[in-house]
Amino acid sequence: MAPADTGTDGTAGGIAGERRQLLNIAYRLLGSLAESEDAVQEAYARWYALPQARQEEILSPGAWLTTVTGRICLDLLGSARARRERYVGAWLPEPLPDHAERDGDLADHIIQDESVTMAFLVVLETMTPAERVAFVLHDVFRYPFAEIADVLGRTPAACKQLASSARRRVDVAPAPMTSAGQADTVRRVKEAWETRDIATLVALLDPAAVMTADGGGLVGTVLRPVEGGARIAQYMIAIADKAPGLELLERSVNGAPGLVAQRGGVVMTVASFEVTDGRVTRIWAVRNPEKLRPWAR
Repeated sequence: MAPADTGTDGTAGGIAGERRQLLNIAYRLLGSLAESEDAVQEAYARWYALPQARQEEILSPGAWLTTVTGRICLDLLGSARARRERYVGAWLPEPLPDHAERDGDLADHIIQDESVTMAFLVVLETMTPAERVAFVLHDVFRYPFAEIADVLGRTPAACKQLASSARRRVDVAPAPMTSAGQADTVRRVKEAWETRDIATLVALLDPAAVMTADGGGLVGTVLRPVEGGARIAQYMIAIADKAPGLELLERSVNGAPGLVAQRGGVVMTVASFEVTDGRVTRIWAVRNPEKLRPWAR
């Protein structure tokens, strides 16, 4: 399976050249850099395990690798619910730094666009595994339903229905602000947070705002979402009071303006924001150190 305008020969170089595309697909399907790498590695392992005669029979190795990667991701998504039930607190996708923050990391292979913003990835988490695969492969990567059917083991018509159902979940999500507008709001949040200006923080937060934190049980954080702008502002001020020396930096997170909190040069938290009409409606704070490895320079 591959878009109509791509092709891959069966040489080692041609096969290796598919890795970036496969990682981009896997990250959007799984929301985890580590799991994406494992899925792609497994797909390559299965390719090299094929007898040479079988490899030569496959007209498009890139299509074969994409199909296998998609199936592996589908299996992982199917088991994710049980794994998430054992996860301590809320589970959030792994945040991506931009190119300036990377140092030859796996994240450097992920193309950042609207399909990797934290808000978009969180919506993808509400889909069934089959919906997510059908939607990501068709709406994000433009694969035809006839080829997606090979991944899901369903008819093209059924895959089309799955993508349509998933699309309705995306359509109800609020339209994001422009990057410039969001950056201005995030900057004002940073300044109010640094100066302990709770009144300004409350004004910048939507009254119905929700903050979700992911510590994975490895660091201290709230286990349930904090709801309400006033409560979130109080929580942010309390964090600032308890963490002297915490430095806030404006950084691109998954391609959108966000904040990074570090102490002594070590990244402690990466925060993503959803901003609507100049006010913050959602905050996703990733504190799990295992998910912050791409941010370590």
